[in-house]
Amino acid sequence: MNELSHNLAAASGEVMAEIQRLLSSQPGPIVVALDGGSGAGKSTLASLIEGEIDTALIQLDGFFSADIPDNQWDQFSVEERLKHVFDWQRLRESALTPLLEGRPATWHAFDFESGLLPGGIYGMKDDPIERKPAKVILIEGAYSAYPELADLVDLTILVDVPAEKRHARLKSREASGFLEKWHERWDPVESYYFTQVRPRSSFRLVVRLE
Repeated sequence: MNELSHNLAAASGEVMAEIQRLLSSQPGPIVVALDGGSGAGKSTLASLIEGEIDTALIQLDGFFSADIPDNQWDQFSVEERLKHVFDWQRLRESALTPLLEGRPATWHAFDFESGLLPGGIYGMKDDPIERKPAKVILIEGAYSAYPELADLVDLTILVDVPAEKRHARLKSREASGFLEKWHERWDPVESYYFTQVRPRSSFRLVVRLE
């Protein structure tokens, strides 16, 4: 087992222990926010958690605000980008509310791969995502512990990885032209969020993946 695999296993164990503590003290479902900077390994950790317990996984990227024209993001302040990056209301109505009420949830995810549509906006994927009710509702993605969802989230987890390692992982999987623009637009938002809005000390659990 390499170092990353070992760290993933250890992190998964920490998360599962905290989830089980919550479930022993309150009836499910519980909502878990798995947060962290881009390239931290959140998706991989989420997959491990799915394999351990009955989980309804919500990938937050699917709720990106696709109806905001692409060039508008650079006109926003850092605070405005953070506020508008996801359609929080659609996330609540399409995914969280049904699952918390014990009903199946269905939504259409943001479609980046199809490219920009007329007007500089993005579309949604044709095939819907469906999730059945589960003990654990796991929101995976950067900004998943955003205060907009504080009334629903039971457990906030930060996946903590140094920026240089996260950026190296992104570089290995994304086109260089895309990454340059992405870093310019979103690095200041991540910095603001993880220092001013949700600093490390504000998370209930912090796990390291180096």
